[in-house]
Amino acid sequence: MNSFLTHLECTACGQTYPADGLIKTCPACGKVLYARYDLAGAATSMTKQALADRPWNLWRYAEIMPVQDRANALTLGEGGTPLLPAPALGRSIGLANLLIKDEGQNPTGSFKARGLGVAVSRAKELGATTVAIPSAGNAAAAMAAYAARAGLAAIVAMPADTPTVMQAECRAYGATVLLVEGLINDAGKLIREGSERYGWFDVSTLKEPYRAEGKKTMGIELVEQLGWRVPDAIVYPTGGGTGIVGMWKAFAELEAMGLIGPERPKMIVVQAEHCAPIVRAFDAGERHAPLWEDAATIAPGMRVPIAIGDYLILDAVRESGGIAMTVSDADLLQGMREAASTEGLFVAPESGAAVVATRMLRERGFLAPDGEVVIFSTGSGLMHTDLVPLDGLPVLDPADPEALSRLAW
Repeated sequence: MNSFLTHLECTACGQTYPADGLIKTCPACGKVLYARYDLAGAATSMTKQALADRPWNLWRYAEIMPVQDRANALTLGEGGTPLLPAPALGRSIGLANLLIKDEGQNPTGSFKARGLGVAVSRAKELGATTVAIPSAGNAAAAMAAYAARAGLAAIVAMPADTPTVMQAECRAYGATVLLVEGLINDAGKLIREGSERYGWFDVSTLKEPYRAEGKKTMGIELVEQLGWRVPDAIVYPTGGGTGIVGMWKAFAELEAMGLIGPERPKMIVVQAEHCAPIVRAFDAGERHAPLWEDAATIAPGMRVPIAIGDYLILDAVRESGGIAMTVSDADLLQGMREAASTEGLFVAPESGAAVVATRMLRERGFLAPDGEVVIFSTGSGLMHTDLVPLDGLPVLDPADPEALSRLAW
């Protein structure tokens, strides 16, 4: 299984670059670079028959992954996450074919393991010695874990109010943790300064070419799990949007390789009502999303006030016939409770937003009752136990024979 990586291409100006050195965004225009492959060559090796005998992790798709030497392909068992039927939640919402892709089962508890596993692998292969990232939490933990696996130094900058469990996780992996008064874009400024001054390699969202390559495996894997077809709709909680961008890229590559046809799922972006730059741009018919001032939400992964890949996200949504929408913090908490109580899935607040958005879109008639809809649960709720109210829990004296009878059953 060898990579068929050929070059890098700018998604905005079309300039091409060799893929044999550390690079961030397009040197000509500063926009997002894509890794490009010899897809005809890849198709001769990455066949349905060949995949049947490969391990279920993201490196099973090595032909269209960027790492050249498999010795550099770091793994903690990422990928191969379950695609779970959600019949009880589906009945409640009014969908006969509702599925949940449970990315919380990735290493470090979120889908970030896919992107950062590949980004750190490729950074190591190309000679980086220190990797750095601004993060709302999950991405920092994933990068720190893979940096430890690679033997690289790791620097993470995150808002000071990032859940302490995520701060502790990064420290446990040996990363240098910098807390910032502000949001993820403020943390980004700090990382950019450090990268320029100290030579750290910045693996921020879509500010290097390879994180999206890890995220695109969600799309490849989903298609393979569905028997080499796409669903009718994908509901996706969106911050920086690398998952949307990566999956949309994956579908195009799979079609070029003859593994799927031209059909595409409706790509549905879900953001928090007080941090919704992509939704605002979608509603206004714009291709770029200006900074959202005073961003606020209890879902850290959606508290991203500006995204470098805004035009790629919006293109995918519009080309697919999808939609971008917001939910309130109160509603996303309800979505968390619904997923947990109906399906036994304790999902992150971002994923709770996707659950509520699915219900709202069914009520509006945007989603058909018999359509096949996939909600992406991008992370585990175990990182967010502070959002679950525990006040009022009874404390019983086991020596009291009437303790149980005094409770309402």
